[in-house]
Amino acid sequence: MAPNLRDLLHRPLLSRSSPLSPGNAASRISAYVYGNVLILVALIPMTSPADHTFQGVAIVLGTALSTFVAHAFAEGVGETVRTGAKLSRVARIEQLRDSVPVLSAAVLPAGLLAIGWAGLLDPGVGQIMAEVTVIARIASTNFVVGRLRGEKPTRGTFLGSIVLALVATAVVALKLLLTH
Repeated sequence: MAPNLRDLLHRPLLSRSSPLSPGNAASRISAYVYGNVLILVALIPMTSPADHTFQGVAIVLGTALSTFVAHAFAEGVGETVRTGAKLSRVARIEQLRDSVPVLSAAVLPAGLLAIGWAGLLDPGVGQIMAEVTVIARIASTNFVVGRLRGEKPTRGTFLGSIVLALVATAVVALKLLLTH
């Protein structure tokens, strides 16, 4: 029997067959937000043809990797302060896992920039598409938070997402206005 798509999309996220703890969920949404915002910030100043080469891809991937390491480190330090104990190896690995959304924020933008760099797509179009994908991820933050809480989307979730998308779009539009 095929799974019900509605149930599949609206169930709580699982980690090893059990729901995420509030701490893990908070760490993952924090990583999701940091990753998306910092990747958008890395994309915005790319205005010259030199940025539409390997350099642009490297900037996005470097931003993601450095943010991933910084986020995992900061979360580990915070957990040490919260618990008053040294983190175990398992806890450190868990911190790395909870920081993965930072890396996921860079996958599609870096891929689009690489396609432009390879000449399969106009590099400027690839960059705009990369920015649009990050804006869409930023807009989806309300849905991600709701899903981590096990809540079904509401009209407020949708409207909040539109506001987030408009703010992120305004940032990119301002960039285009000031730099092109």
